[in-house]
Formats: sequence, structure tokens, C-alpha cells
Amino acid sequence: MTQDIYQIALDGPAASGKSTTAKAVAKELGIQYLDTGAMYRAFTLHVLDHGADPARAEAVVPLLKTLQLTIEGTCVRLGDTDVSERIRENRVSRVMGPLCTMADVREYMVLFQRELGSRRATIVDGRDIGTVVFPDARFKFFLVASLEERALRRQRELSERGQSVSLQQLMDEIARRDHIDSTREVGPLKKAVDAVELDTTGLSIEQQVHWIVSRVREELEQNP
Repeated sequence: MTQDIYQIALDGPAASGKSTTAKAVAKELGIQYLDTGAMYRAFTLHVLDHGADPARAEAVVPLLKTLQLTIEGTCVRLGDTDVSERIRENRVSRVMGPLCTMADVREYMVLFQRELGSRRATIVDGRDIGTVVFPDARFKFFLVASLEERALRRQRELSERGQSVSLQQLMDEIARRDHIDSTREVGPLKKAVDAVELDTTGLSIEQQVHWIVSRVREELEQNP
């Protein structure tokens, strides 16, 4: 099953459970996990570390030439430095929205993602995976959840990293990110017409993973 090359596109808005679910699905199926959000976060951190304004394309785009990004499973490196934890800081989350809308940045990332995802069976999570990055993916899922549920998840995630942010602030930030993602001209957040939607509100990660894995395995067994 895992020897064939296929892609699972897992899309959805911020904090809908995509990354956590995708990692678990990858482990369960024995396939590669590719976190596209981590790539944008790493580049945002790269921009911040260089003192550039992440909202100004003229300051951001030239830094693509100096980006030395490596993704190995859940480990993210800039150069030789492991930044897997730093890219999850709220200061990165707050400012990465505008950067993700820049055409040159998205073109660079999409090519990078396609190259990595073409090597072996892969699950990829993001916002435009099933519509732009891998429009021909064999499996497409679209995860959604209520705004409050997503804010609570982000709050727990930040708390585990020692960061304290109010629920209302996180709801405002996520709503703003939703608006940016859904209205941007390049690669907007959009459910692919052939994607299967799953509302994760009230579902555990285990339930989400089981739901997806069951459908993938059933399809692979029926149409190997």
C-alpha cells in the first residue's frame, strides 16, 4: 500500500486540526508528512530574523534567495538550525498572513512542495493543496471547525509552549487570518469541488485520524 506514490490533500482554515491530524495519518499509513504551513512559518521567521517587514513584498521577496530551508518529517531547519519550536511562536502567527499572499513567495513554496510530494506517498496539509498544489491528488479532505473551537485549540497549543494569550485575542486573530486566506488573489483558501468535508468540532484527534485513514485504506484496497 505504501509503495505507490499518491497524495492526500488535507485543507482547511487555521487551527482546524490539519497538522496534528496529518502527522497522525502519515504515521498510521506509513507515508510521508509534508507540513506546508511550517514552510511559510519558517520563511516568516527568516524574514523576522533579518529585520524585514513581512508585510512588504519588496523587503520579503529578495530573502527567498537566502532561504536555506530543510523539512525532514516534523523537523524544520533554517540552515543548520532547528527552528521547529520557534516557528510556532505567536509572533510568527500574527504576521505571516500578508506574506502568504505574495505571488512570488507562493510560487516558490508550491514548486518546493510539489518536488517533495512527488517522491513518495505523501499527506500534505494547507489551504490550497487540493486546488493549487496538488489538484490531481488521489485523496482530498477539507477540515472545518467553529471559530471558538479553533481558538481554544490554538490557546492550548500556545500554553504548552509557555505562551499565554487570551481566547478573544486568538479568535480575532484567527478570524482575521480566515479573511486574508479566503480573499487573497493567489491560492485562496477554498474547498476543492471533489474534496470530502469533515467538521472536526467536538471530535478528538483519534476520531479524525480514524475517519480519514478508513477512507484511504478502503479506496486503496478496492482500487490498488
